[in-house]
Amino acid sequence: MKKVVVLLFVSWLTLCSAKVNVSAKEKIHWISIDEVNLQIKNESKPVLIDLFTNWCYWCKVMDKKTYNNSKVISYINDHFYAVKVNGESKEPIVWNNKNYSYNSENKLNDFTGYITQDQPGFPTTVIFSTPDVAPASVPGFMSAREIEPILKYFGEGNYKTQTYNQFIKDFKSTW
Repeated sequence: MKKVVVLLFVSWLTLCSAKVNVSAKEKIHWISIDEVNLQIKNESKPVLIDLFTNWCYWCKVMDKKTYNNSKVISYINDHFYAVKVNGESKEPIVWNNKNYSYNSENKLNDFTGYITQDQPGFPTTVIFSTPDVAPASVPGFMSAREIEPILKYFGEGNYKTQTYNQFIKDFKSTW
């Protein structure tokens, strides 16, 4: 009888741990700007920046819907360095050996102005193909289907051989 109880207990533990592993959802591996500055020296990948603010409703919706989509998660994790940047951050930001600080006049970090060409909006998805090339910024909420061509344009290196307009003509969505 004791062996049966022990066996049932071990079986129960095994099933519980298996259920936890199955239901654990993969997430985007968000890293800091400082980490990107170090990692990009070793492996060159485009950098995706999710520019947000704490008060932004659509930023939260994009987090919940777009950045929780399994295809978006997998693609970003495989092809990009992913960084979340609060556009109102009072902390200094270093990018490509340049320091950006908080601007109390416009209540934004100067990095926000740089990556949005002084046209901040939230959320904004910003992609650097390399740190020394001007960023591509796309303001506003995007669903998984809407962000797919942008991610694939940069993630697969299509930006090196064609314009976005050329790319999008033949693009077929798979999400």
